[in-house]
Formats: sequence, structure tokens, C-alpha cells
Amino acid sequence: MNQSDERREAVQVSVDVVLLTLVEQQLHAVLLRRQAAPFAGVWALPGGFIHTDEDADAKASAARVLRAKVGIEGAYLEQLATFSGPARDPRGWSVAIAYCALLPVQNLPPDRADLSVVPFSALPQLPFDHRAILDAALERVRSKSLYSSLPVHLCGETFTLPQLQQVYENILGEPLNKVSFRRKMDEMDWLEAVPGAMQGGGAHRPAQLYRAKPGFSQTLALTTRGL
Repeated sequence: MNQSDERREAVQVSVDVVLLTLVEQQLHAVLLRRQAAPFAGVWALPGGFIHTDEDADAKASAARVLRAKVGIEGAYLEQLATFSGPARDPRGWSVAIAYCALLPVQNLPPDRADLSVVPFSALPQLPFDHRAILDAALERVRSKSLYSSLPVHLCGETFTLPQLQQVYENILGEPLNKVSFRRKMDEMDWLEAVPGAMQGGGAHRPAQLYRAKPGFSQTLALTTRGL
């Protein structure tokens, strides 16, 4: 093998995960303090190299990163995009397969000094091309929320329809018509009422609690027309 062949083989392949949650009606990203060089001690996206001996595919790598580095399982996870080039990592030419994950804030591990939950409006300076990855994830989530059940993955196990609509509005940054919203939810046919479960409404009538049907725990319902 000559020297040029060695250079061609020296490509790093990793996964980076944009983990999003809602805090006080704002989208937040979960950042992890890096333990090793380069950029040791700096806030960054959770990520790591693919483990060819244990990861069935890149999605399995992303799930392992979330489990091992953030301490969570069961987050909704989908592939976002591939980021590559010689300049994104000081260690050399690299390929990062980025994933987007959504999780209710109450499912995050508590009291972790190496984790930070940060609103998009207050993101710190990030290493590599992590800001570009975050921006791509935000655009994807907002776009997909217009025609799918994606926002439910930021909700708790049960929720009222007004609470679900509020989550959609928080992501999209604009109010939605109540009647039109509920019609779209009916068209997608992914919700089911929790039998006998109501949430007290104070001065208002108790509201029915809903949940996603079992088939939509890791998939999405889609509509042909946007909200």
C-alpha cells in the first residue's frame, strides 16, 4: 500500500445527535461537555465514532451515543443529513451522520453537570460544524411539524388537545386555528383518547386526555396538506 492509499483510507466516520426538548414553551438543545481533545471542556452535540463491532447501522450508533453519553433511551430518532469535509474536524477529513432526536424534558436525566439544556436563542460557540447541524435540525423540525405528528415526541405520555396545539405553536412560532388544527389531527388518525382519563380545568370543564396510538411511538403520521 502506498502513501496515497493510506491518505484515502484515513477518513473518520461518526454520528452527531441534535437532541431537542421543550422548556417553558421554547425549543432547547441538549449539549454535552466534551471530555477529550479536540475541544475538551467545550459544550457540543452528543456524538461519537461508529463502533463497527457493535453498531448494526448508523441509527444504532446514534441510539448508543444517547444511551451511553446522555443516559436516555426511547427518544424519537431520525436521520437528518450528512456533513463532511477536510475542515470540519482538526483531526482530518471526516464524515458525520447527523440525527435529530426529540424527547419530553421530564425524561432527561436530572442534575448532570456535564449536560446543558440551552434555548436556541442562547447557544454558545460550538465546535466543529455543530451550529450548522443544529440549524439544519431546527429547520427540519419546523418544516416537518407542518404536515406530521412529529411534535408529539416532545409531549408527555398523555396530553390534552389544547396542550398538543400549544406544542405545535411553540415549534412553529405562530398561533394555529383551533378548528383547523383538530381537523388535521383527525385526518392523520394517530391519536386515541385515554379511556376515563380527564384533566381538571379549574374554572373550565375537565379536558379529555389523549395519547399517540401504539404504532406511532417511533414513526410519524402524515397529512398531504399542511396545517
